[in-house]
Amino acid sequence: MKYYCNPLNIEYKYQSVKHIRPGLENPPISVYREAADPSLVLFKGLYYLFPSMTAGFLVSEDLAEWHFHELGDNIPVYDYAPDVRPIGEYLYFCASRAGENCSFFRSKNPLTEPFEEIAGTFPFWDPNLFCDEDGRIYFYWGCSNVTPIYGVELDTETMRPKTQPLELFGSDKALRGYERIGDDHVSPKTREEIESQVEAVVCSIMNGPEEQRRQYGLTTEADVRRAALSFMGDSPYVEGAWMTKYNGRYYLQYATPGTEYNTYGDGVYVASSPLGPFAPAKNNPFSYKPGGFITGAGHGSTLQDKAGNFWHTATMRISLIDNMERRIGLWKAGFDADGELYCDQRYGDWPITIDAPAFAKPDWMLLSYGKPVRASSGTGPEQVTDENVRTWWKATSAQPGEWVEIDLEKICDVRAIQINFADDNMSKTAMPEGSVRTSYDERFIDKNPQPTRWLLEGSTDGKQYVVICDKTNVQSDLPHDCVMLEKGIQMRYLRLTILQLPYSQMPCVSGLRVFGIVAGSMPQKAIEISLKRIGDLGMELSWEQTGAAGCNILWGYAPEKLYHSYMVFGKTSQRIGALVKGEQVYVRVDTFNETGITEGDVTALC
Repeated sequence: MKYYCNPLNIEYKYQSVKHIRPGLENPPISVYREAADPSLVLFKGLYYLFPSMTAGFLVSEDLAEWHFHELGDNIPVYDYAPDVRPIGEYLYFCASRAGENCSFFRSKNPLTEPFEEIAGTFPFWDPNLFCDEDGRIYFYWGCSNVTPIYGVELDTETMRPKTQPLELFGSDKALRGYERIGDDHVSPKTREEIESQVEAVVCSIMNGPEEQRRQYGLTTEADVRRAALSFMGDSPYVEGAWMTKYNGRYYLQYATPGTEYNTYGDGVYVASSPLGPFAPAKNNPFSYKPGGFITGAGHGSTLQDKAGNFWHTATMRISLIDNMERRIGLWKAGFDADGELYCDQRYGDWPITIDAPAFAKPDWMLLSYGKPVRASSGTGPEQVTDENVRTWWKATSAQPGEWVEIDLEKICDVRAIQINFADDNMSKTAMPEGSVRTSYDERFIDKNPQPTRWLLEGSTDGKQYVVICDKTNVQSDLPHDCVMLEKGIQMRYLRLTILQLPYSQMPCVSGLRVFGIVAGSMPQKAIEISLKRIGDLGMELSWEQTGAAGCNILWGYAPEKLYHSYMVFGKTSQRIGALVKGEQVYVRVDTFNETGITEGDVTALC
């Protein structure tokens, strides 16, 4: 059997980034890893994954093991949201560039042949090509909290638009709760704060060089105020279009409300023709992961694999060093009997069996949550087991040999260990030589090998240790490496010793996550469930403490369609703000511990 664990176990390239903004002098330079906005397609028997800011793409035969390939010099690797789509004998590529015409590229074999360019004739952001069964090609794009998603038919030879672009749909945060910005859809800004920030930016830019304003197309104070409000306001972004056709219907997916929030997800509109008119699907958002170890499931793509099964890949967020500090997730998806698109993210950052159907219970349970941790030095060792990618243990030195150890408190049948490294306040004083100035920043992608080397050992008694995995001499840099032990090993203590990290930084570990099988009592069912509506778009849940390790809150618009989920730890209440106005909602609270999962009862939200 093959397993994988989110975030995907791939190399996430380091970026050095200086954000260029009108009125901002001497912007700071941030250094972080990034991969996002993934396009995943099946082309000539192989799976191709193209994420933003990787300077390349990944290839797999089975969706579990991935191999990196660098893109050629003629491909715009510094342009965001790369889109790929098989059309005939070619794999077509394009990416975003604001304010400039964007070209298309194509190759018959990206592994061995270069991409040839088809000169672009119009600018776009967050593109998506779609070839219908009749051979006609359509194109969708948009990334803004002001403008909508656009669509147009392209000439199959020249890739030029055949008509004027159509406005397909925008946002409506008064109707769709999941489009509201903020963690858990609570705006991080008051109206007074927004207005004050906008005024400060307008004043700075209007008093700055006129040449700088012209560079960004800001010719009047009204232009500046509109641009400032788009950056500072609380309107949701609508972006990341992706088209999937199923049973003669067209499913146009989009991301919202913003990549830096735990609520970043994908919604979907449906139509009977490729350019609409579109109407929102009943099951929205169809991709949504606000809880668990790592959150976010927005701006991605939907794939039908070799066996006919559907998958959805999307962006997961860390967004601490920079809003664009992000990772890639992959989940099982599908269409139900009513044609509703869904995505299974119930245990979406636990080991996932490739061959199991969507919504199958995990083979292995989480064993490490809240367990005692010792470390060689530093602060925050308890955060290694708190199931939060945004907190970590940090050692006090960068010398080889710093270590961190988990005590599972009893001998367990261990089947998987995911090792998650974090980056802590990395910065530079100058951009590296070879950085590229784009229309929105100055950026450098580090293509040089930056090895991450460590030794993982285990023990049953804390005295005698055996090697579980030795990566002391590797050349790879895998910040979310996962050691799969399908046959299992009997261990109580797990010790990670760090030998080398990129840029000789001090070790930071956000999660040493252990999964396996433990005999024992199943958790008690959640009881005393209380549901209360919060306006038209939200609900508040509470339940009685049952002693479980955590709970998975499931909800949907029919009792048998609980497609949405929110995993929580150490809580007996949760607010959910992703509802659609006027839709009936059904809720279930499942409890879980190291032994298994106990399903709750379905309750209707009145």
